[in-house]
Parts: sequence; C-alpha cells; structure tokens
Amino acid sequence: MKLSKNVMRWLCGAVAVPFLLAGCANGDDGSGSSSQNTGSAGGFGEAQAGSQSSESEKSENSESSTADSGEEEKGGEIVYWSMWESTEPQAIAIQQIADEYELETGIKVNIEWKGRSGITDGIIPALDSGIHIDMFDQSLWRVAAIFGDHCLDIEDLVEKSGYADTANEFLLQYSRETSEGVLKVIPYQINTYCFWYNEDIFGEAGVTEKPKTWEEFLDVCRKVKDAGYIPVTTDDAYALNMWNWHIGRLVGEEAEKKISDENLWDDPAVLKAATDFAEMASKGYFSPHIGSNVWPNGQNVEFGGGQAAMYLCASYLPNEVSAIVGDEFRWGAFAYPEVESVESNVEGAFANDLSYGNLSAQGIAISTNTEMAEETFAFIEKMTKGEGDLLIARNCNGIPADSTNKEWPDLLSSAREAVENIKVLVNYGATGTADMQPIVKENVIKLYAGTITPEDFVDTLMSAVD
Repeated sequence: MKLSKNVMRWLCGAVAVPFLLAGCANGDDGSGSSSQNTGSAGGFGEAQAGSQSSESEKSENSESSTADSGEEEKGGEIVYWSMWESTEPQAIAIQQIADEYELETGIKVNIEWKGRSGITDGIIPALDSGIHIDMFDQSLWRVAAIFGDHCLDIEDLVEKSGYADTANEFLLQYSRETSEGVLKVIPYQINTYCFWYNEDIFGEAGVTEKPKTWEEFLDVCRKVKDAGYIPVTTDDAYALNMWNWHIGRLVGEEAEKKISDENLWDDPAVLKAATDFAEMASKGYFSPHIGSNVWPNGQNVEFGGGQAAMYLCASYLPNEVSAIVGDEFRWGAFAYPEVESVESNVEGAFANDLSYGNLSAQGIAISTNTEMAEETFAFIEKMTKGEGDLLIARNCNGIPADSTNKEWPDLLSSAREAVENIKVLVNYGATGTADMQPIVKENVIKLYAGTITPEDFVDTLMSAVD
C-alpha cells in the first residue's frame, strides 16, 4: 500500500485540489454533515457552508477561556476547539464521548463549537495570542498543511499506545507526508469517492453486476436508458468529477497533473476523454438537463427523485440526500471504472486500475501550547477507536477510522468493496491552472450536454491558453 506523490494535495484544497473542490458544493471540510438533517452543510472542498456563522463563531475572538474556570481542581480540563456546530450529528456524538471521558477520568473536555470558519480563520490567531487550547480539528489536509506548525509531534504518543496498529495506514502516512514526515494529526470520519447508484433502478433495468470497465459501464448506461431512466446526472458544483477521474484513469495522477499544470490540452488523453463523454452524450446517457443543472438539482431532484440512476460523488452524498430518498432507498456504489490506456505524450503515463482510489478525512491535532498532551491524546483515542469511533460513524454515516470496527453504516456498506480494493491513494485533477479552470469546467459541461465536439473542445482549450 502506498500513496502517490501528489496525494499531499489531495484533501479539501481549493484550486490545488480540484476534484475535491468539485465534490464539495456545500461544505469546506469534507465533513459529510447533512444539510437536510442539521441545518448545516458539509463536504470536501472550500465552499459555501464554511462561511456560515453561529453564536460560537461570533465569540471566537473572545479571550476568555473556560480553561480558567477552576475545573483543574477536579482532575484538569482539556479545551477543544471544534469545527462543528453544536447541533450537527458529529458534535452530538463527540459531546457524548467527552462526557463519558470525564466520568472515567475526572478530566473535563470543554468543547467550544467554532464552526468551519471559526477554525479556518480563528485557530492560528488564537494560539498565537496564548489562548488556552489543547486540541482542535478541521479537514486533515488543512490541519496538517496549514496549521502544522501549531500541532504537537505525536509520534511518541502513537508508538507508546500502539495506536497505529488499528488505524488507517493510508491516512496516517498522508498525515506524516503533509507535515514534513512527522505525525501530528489523527484522521477521523473517513470518506471515499464512488459512483453512487439506485439499486432499484439497476434491478428494474436488469443490471446484476457492478461495472468494472468502461465498456461495462456503457452497457449499464444502455440498460438503464432502455428501462426509461436517466443513466447519469451531475450538477455544476460536481461537473469536473467525471472528467478528473477519467483522465486520471487514462494516464495516472502524475501525467494528469502535468497535463493540467502545463495546459497540455492537445495531449491524446484529453481528446480520448472528450470523445468518451461525447459518445455518452450522443447516446443519451447524460441527463437532458446536465448543461444547466445548478446544485442541488441533479443531486436532489433527478437522483434523489428517482429519475436518474448514477451520481459520482464522495461518500457524504448518501447522508446529504437521505432525508429526500427515505429509509427505503437502496444504495449501491462502485469505483470509477477502468479505461483503456492511451498513447499520451507525457512520459510515464499509464492507465490506473481499480486499485487506485481516494480517501479523505477530518483531522484532530494537539496544540503545541498544551500542558496535557497525554490526557488529550487519550481523549483522541477514545474518539477514534472502539465505541467512540463507531458512534461517530453511525451518527454521521462515515467510514470508521478504527480498522477493527467492521460495522459500516448501512448507507455506505455498498462502497466497502471499492474501498478495500484500494492499494494506492490518488488525487486526480485535470482542471488546469487557476485562470483555465472556469474555461475547462464550462466546456466539460458542454461535452456532457453534447453541445461541443471533442475536437472543438480541444481547440477551445488550446486557444484559451494561447
């Protein structure tokens, strides 16, 4: 098992992590929190929900900390600044774990629910000003890459406790690589990327096997269309997902990055991907509204409404639409199919099979300012191992962080095969440089809608570069 070189950009980034940005219409953190159920949004990238305010965020700059409340006399106090709102399912689960920890140890965990922007914008100024904070969380990428200088080296704590023995080795390795080779951040509430599908539609269409290759995928699309349903839909916010995955499968992450960063849109892999999607459009495999879908129309109305069979997204999708589809909806999931290799002009390009996949997570760190490192790490263990980890997974429909927790939430169980097949973590993204991204997105949507030819697509992008 290993990580590709570029996986260090893989979580939650804005322009630097394009397909995850495309996969986060309603959150900035990979949270997976359900907007329908909680009144607060969640997702992978830097997007709208992160700007919502709360009473806790309004007071984030207050220099009064409950760390001075005198609780130390009863065993001490851990101050935890959290990215969640107090009403979100993640917060409810974490508070329950904190209450149990206090009963067991006499140490109070005082949680200040800061919300997304409260951590993103407030944690570094707070730590720099000396406010008492023992631990904090946000996306794994953000904590490790942006806040890393304020995070305690926990290698000794992890080794002493044997924590790594039952942790997700991919994400621990990612955490180390993102923090210059030192483990500082613990992952929790894991997500993955899949094609999510309606099993009832598949059954009505006579689809009995999950597609593993592009040809099998096209055959599924044909059967679904013949049964009277839309095979595939998406929204503007997620439009680049299929594009990124397709080129990634064609040439691999390193070659895809070169194509994207250097705007090599005349590479044969680009024309091949464009041709594949143009074929889907010509056969009616995309939604007839895909050229104008604004999130969440494709997600909620077409897919959630039972009109469309498949939607490519992260594993927070089932949580986001669960209130719409109801408990009777039968979820299916499969990894993005393998595609045939193409003769790319980029040296080292090679087709990626199903063992190449994506995982992401939230991350928790101990502040370098703490005087209770061991006690704080013990609480983190309680959150991310055993029953605590299961409680968060169940409440939030996330993948367990503890490898001994074999029970997955029902909504995600169909993705288990795809996740267990992953041997190499990747972050596919072919959206171009910052100035090119809107142009790429606009014309990818035109490909899906069938309003631009593959050749014109390539010419348009190359002309924009010139």
